[in-house]
Amino acid sequence: MRGRESGPKSRLDAIEETAVTRKPDEIPVELMQPLATLPVFYALEGRRVVVAGGSEGAAWKADLAAAAGAQVRVYAACASARLREIVQSRANVTLEERAWRASDLDGAALALAVIADDAEAKAFRDAAKQRGVPLNLTDRPGSSDFFMGAIVNRSPLVIGVSTGGGAPVFAQAVRARIETLIPSSFAAWARAARSWRPRVLASGLDFLSRREFWRRFTREAFARIETSPTEMDFDALLDETRRAGDAATRGRVTLVGAGPGDPELLTLKGLRALVGADVVLFDDLVPSAVLDLARREATRINVGKRGYAPSVRQEEITALLVSLGREGKNVVRLKGGDPMIFGRANEEIRAIRDAGLEVEVVPGVTAALAGAASLKASLTNRDTARRVQFVTAHTSDGKFPEDIDWRALADPGATTAVYMGNRTLPALSQRLLAEGVDPTTPAFLIERASTPDERIIAGTIADLPGRVAQEELVGPCLVLIGATLSG
Repeated sequence: MRGRESGPKSRLDAIEETAVTRKPDEIPVELMQPLATLPVFYALEGRRVVVAGGSEGAAWKADLAAAAGAQVRVYAACASARLREIVQSRANVTLEERAWRASDLDGAALALAVIADDAEAKAFRDAAKQRGVPLNLTDRPGSSDFFMGAIVNRSPLVIGVSTGGGAPVFAQAVRARIETLIPSSFAAWARAARSWRPRVLASGLDFLSRREFWRRFTREAFARIETSPTEMDFDALLDETRRAGDAATRGRVTLVGAGPGDPELLTLKGLRALVGADVVLFDDLVPSAVLDLARREATRINVGKRGYAPSVRQEEITALLVSLGREGKNVVRLKGGDPMIFGRANEEIRAIRDAGLEVEVVPGVTAALAGAASLKASLTNRDTARRVQFVTAHTSDGKFPEDIDWRALADPGATTAVYMGNRTLPALSQRLLAEGVDPTTPAFLIERASTPDERIIAGTIADLPGRVAQEELVGPCLVLIGATLSG
């Protein structure tokens, strides 16, 4: 390396020698965090369910159990109009217009009750407990064996939301949010998955190819979420899977942009890739909140590359992607920001293709866009900034790059985003001023853009290095320079 052939080793030399020894780190799967309740889905088809109470709340419970195929027996001395409507509408709901008796619980699969009187509620609880019948008492979480959560019904896709009986209104709000993401038409895809599964099993596809079929099915379902699948879709998916042939059994690799740090900036397509991964290779800059979105069974491997810090060699990362793909794994390479911006994606894509594996790229929100959003300032302006340029502020040896097009960087009609620019900022500022850039040009350093720990240091291209030198920076940094950033 120029200027470092002899003499004592610098701190950077020592770091670089350490960097080549770092290996990919497989992160052990953590134990499940404490659960207030265990989510289960109870099969009730043809089984007897007892409902005590005649209120509208009891009617709702009876309707819910009946919808699950149970034989529902309701005991109520005084039945609400809603309850009577349900009895009239559903053949599997009967009403006994009397108070419940302990013997009514004999042989029941579940007991549901809406009882206002404390003594009666306790008696019902004791009767259910003596007979080993799981019980839900409305508004009495301390006396209930299970809770009736908020439900998103896209049957056979059913999603339950529970707060352990502590905040049902909040659970309803969460349910409403989920329903906006999964329209009612999605039930048709869930029904198709259930009806097509035996045919896929009988299709002659091996295990890995069948898994590939369902991956393709899932991508199609989310791409056409407002439509219903047809027999032609089944034939097409089966044909595509068969034509994929060896590619299906050799796995696939997806490069996914994790965004700048805020997990909500992960794209829906990126999320779908992540939850379907067998193995996730992730960078140090990927926040744990994004990594937590992967399914629990997925293997997580840290292959972090950090400037001026011990890093996994790119050759090792690329070889690992290929070897895992050849094992038939569905591999996600999770990169901070966008995988195509200073992420060495070309090297990985080339190696994956040369190995005969499928590769897909899912874009992410790059740090420059997150930084501009934090500043509330556009990177472009039709009068003053018609061009945006992304540059990196150091080369592979950690030095300031000498082969930059300084004429382009000094263009007053451009906005410049400098990645990894905090350490070489003084040299960058000095050179831009020497190239004739106006010293008053607005410049900002954004640390940890889009995260709760975000910090913005504002100044001009002339004084920003001095301002930054007074601060201790620990997170990833981006520098934005341009006249349009003044607002």
